Amino acid sequence: MTRANLEKRPGEVSAMFDKVADRYDLLNDVLSLGQDRLWRRAVARAVAARAGERVLDVAAGTGTSSRTFITAGADCVACDFSLGMLTVGKRRGVTPGLRFVAGDAMRLPFADEAFDAVTISFGLRNVASHQAALAEFLRITRPGGRLVVCEFGHLPWPWLNGAYEAYLTGTLPAIARRLSGNPAAYEYLAESIQDWPAQPELARRIAAAGWSAVRWRDLSLGVVAIHLARRPG
Repeated sequence: MTRANLEKRPGEVSAMFDKVADRYDLLNDVLSLGQDRLWRRAVARAVAARAGERVLDVAAGTGTSSRTFITAGADCVACDFSLGMLTVGKRRGVTPGLRFVAGDAMRLPFADEAFDAVTISFGLRNVASHQAALAEFLRITRPGGRLVVCEFGHLPWPWLNGAYEAYLTGTLPAIARRLSGNPAAYEYLAESIQDWPAQPELARRIAAAGWSAVRWRDLSLGVVAIHLARRPG
């Protein structure tokens, strides 16, 4: 079994995702009780990609979310440091307007101000330094461009958040043991969600990286939150 820990060494994290790549999208659907489809649609609306724009989807995995950004005529780059994930995504066939690029969120292989919008879904939590990643996102976004971060959050009611964390630490790994070839990866998932800052603190950190107009919106009662920001123009 392969899993990372909360130190989030890039080699360990990428190896963990390589191991679960083939069944990653299926497991997401099962473990989220289908909510992941609603979250993807919410992210696509928040990004609001328009014809002629360039969108970067960081930690894109197999490109499932990336494909939602090209329907309006935008071009999208699906970037991930897990070669296993990118291989599975490419195996699904060529999609006009979408290309896959290997890259680390902390050292992106793109020029300054290359994109109109940058988005990352459920990946910022897995980066060794999310402050370094947020600074990189700022560098490659044009002035006035958009940032959309979709990440797990914390529920605002302690009793309900406690029940949710019990699901994360008990039920979720039990399901993963039945369906995944690497159930230990889902133990890391639960640990990383519990260790992740709540929505107001993440908003503060995004602003500290230089982004403006930072705000967020809870989805599924706060299980997930979408943070939005702009690069100052």
